[in-house]
Amino acid sequence: MNSILSDRINQMEESATLAMAKKARELKGQGIDIISLSLGEPDFKTPKHIQEAAKSAIDEGKYFAYSPVAGYQDLREAIAKKLREENQIADAKAENIVVSTGAKHSIANIFMCMLNEGDEVVIFSPYWVSYAEIIKLAGGVPVLIEGTLENNFKATAAQLKDAITDKTKAVIYSSPCNPTGSVFSKEELEAIAEVVKAEEDLYVIADEIYELINFTGKHASIASFPGMFDRTITVNGFSKGYAMTGWRVGYICAPLFIAKACEKMQGQFTSGGTGIAQRAALAAISGDQQPSKEMAAAYLGRRELVLGLLREIPGIKTHVPEGAFYFFPDVSSFFGKSADGHSIKSADDLCLYLLEKANVSLVTGAAFGAENCVRLSYAASDEELKEALKRMKEALGKLA
Repeated sequence: MNSILSDRINQMEESATLAMAKKARELKGQGIDIISLSLGEPDFKTPKHIQEAAKSAIDEGKYFAYSPVAGYQDLREAIAKKLREENQIADAKAENIVVSTGAKHSIANIFMCMLNEGDEVVIFSPYWVSYAEIIKLAGGVPVLIEGTLENNFKATAAQLKDAITDKTKAVIYSSPCNPTGSVFSKEELEAIAEVVKAEEDLYVIADEIYELINFTGKHASIASFPGMFDRTITVNGFSKGYAMTGWRVGYICAPLFIAKACEKMQGQFTSGGTGIAQRAALAAISGDQQPSKEMAAAYLGRRELVLGLLREIPGIKTHVPEGAFYFFPDVSSFFGKSADGHSIKSADDLCLYLLEKANVSLVTGAAFGAENCVRLSYAASDEELKEALKRMKEALGKLA
């Protein structure tokens, strides 16, 4: 039946994170005690004051109709204010903001609006799984520049410069990074900005969705640097820092012509996002920030817990992530080993082995552009993390 389907869907890779999460849910449904560390989803509930704002919006009865395509004006103004005051993006105005149904939707809008067939996009790798597939869907060509474990998985401005061709249209990175948790410093971003500014009509997509889960205390937005507002599309949202994954609210701050293009695209595909969710988002961004700070503090504690446990497992090599809620260890020392009928030739094999033998779900690093690694999410309780790492240590110890 694949002949009936379009080439674009047949050629598209399934999201590895969602696929592993689905497999874990299926095994749980069979009564198997699976500990899922595969999905990038906060295990906290959305803070109460955000929930209450949504309830109030329902009670008011004003937000049941179609919302404005680019989002409610007061939400866009609040986002712009936040970007000016907290991110030092001085030129951010409501007209530069487009609110979408999640940051993933925002990124899809951007590439559908910017790319023509054959245009190249440089991706700082390891990278979030959907970047490359969205770029390809829009007719573009992903070009990877790779960071390594030795430099905390951060590709450099020099690598960017070497990767640029006359077909390069854009550059995309995330900081804090999914999947590595690495954070680009101000100095590193300034060097990247200088490379971008030296090129005509080259744009940066800065994915800052994990901004509020940053353990360095020094989040930097590249759009705040001199000459970069007109070259940068900042992507952010409410899923991670406010534990609002299911509410589906993300946004961009972009040069006006790009914002208008994304609004036009969104008007044909989805129209505006859910009104009730947008009222919740307004309460999140303009209300009490203490719950988000407490969640970030909890993630930092979990990072220390998992770091200690990973260091107890022979063969695991890891850096210390500076943000988000992931570890991205190198597991290549297990390649070529076997146990209980499992032969480990890749990170994919290792993830399947751990799912079956340890009942722990991780995601292969191959999906993120790093074939020697796996991604482990520590957005789980201390008890689950301790048990998961115990099971992993036992199962990995059997490989010989």
